Amino acid sequence: MHRIALLAAIVSGCATPPPGALEAVGPALPAALLEAGASVEEAASVSFNEGPAADAEGAVYFTEIAGNRILKYLADGSFTEFRKPSRRANGLAFDAEGRLVACEGGGRQVTRTDLASGELEVLASEFEGNRLNSPNDLVVAKNGRIYFTDPRYGDQSGREIETEDVYMIETDGSMTRVATKPDIAKPNGIALSPDQKTLYLADTQPGPPREARVIAFRVNDDGTLSEPQAIYSFGQGRGVDGMAIDLEGNLYGAAGNASNSPENATGVYVISPAGKLLGMIPVPEDAVTNCNFGGPELKTLFITAGKKLLKIRTKNSGFLVYPPLS
Repeated sequence: MHRIALLAAIVSGCATPPPGALEAVGPALPAALLEAGASVEEAASVSFNEGPAADAEGAVYFTEIAGNRILKYLADGSFTEFRKPSRRANGLAFDAEGRLVACEGGGRQVTRTDLASGELEVLASEFEGNRLNSPNDLVVAKNGRIYFTDPRYGDQSGREIETEDVYMIETDGSMTRVATKPDIAKPNGIALSPDQKTLYLADTQPGPPREARVIAFRVNDDGTLSEPQAIYSFGQGRGVDGMAIDLEGNLYGAAGNASNSPENATGVYVISPAGKLLGMIPVPEDAVTNCNFGGPELKTLFITAGKKLLKIRTKNSGFLVYPPLS
């Protein structure tokens, strides 16, 4: 195990925002949803981080994309290396049985790991005979279905699927494309409402003008999606990367970029199910990438941003299929 303080001291090569870049004033703090006096604290400092997911013991698994590994942060402030190489894993989530599901963007696949046995299973790697683009983020439903996004960033060589879509993996292993053009263009973060009737998706339309937005879909009985409705827009700013949801159905979306402040300040934007901005939790790191609940009563929001894993205590518990609230 390594102490976080030691790790922070040896990390190098991480970009530092220009002085004053993070001082711009954004939306007000959602004080009603945070513990009194709570502020964002550093939990870990490594390199470009993503995909936090907490287990039943309170440990947080998160991905270090640049380092090509999955790390495990423990409640005592130490961490271990869970897997390397990770095939540049991005989003992580636990299913109801406590198995770790990962979007492995570099491997162009979605996998599931049994933590007890260490056995890894590939759940999805192609659609209709073509390799996936680069699985990015995912959410697990109460009934065991898995939804994941498949955009393509950066190098386009070897790409086999023209569109960037959302897929559903059924409990029997079959896969269905549930969202594509023209309803979406470039999907990223994804979440399900506590009642499982609404799927939220972060999507960016190329324009012109370019628009980053959050879309709500109705989830049909067979798991397919319908009735897309844009409930929140970031305009031309940097929209939601990853997102989490609390028991009241409020969305917590990691968004913003320090170079675009204050119109799109860096932080976690808290949005009601109706699409009302309830406030923004400022994050002193660029760029904020994802967030998820964990800790006692699932009232700690863990945030990945730049080279750090951050945390803040909330009043509402998060909604997750695992671990269950005691």
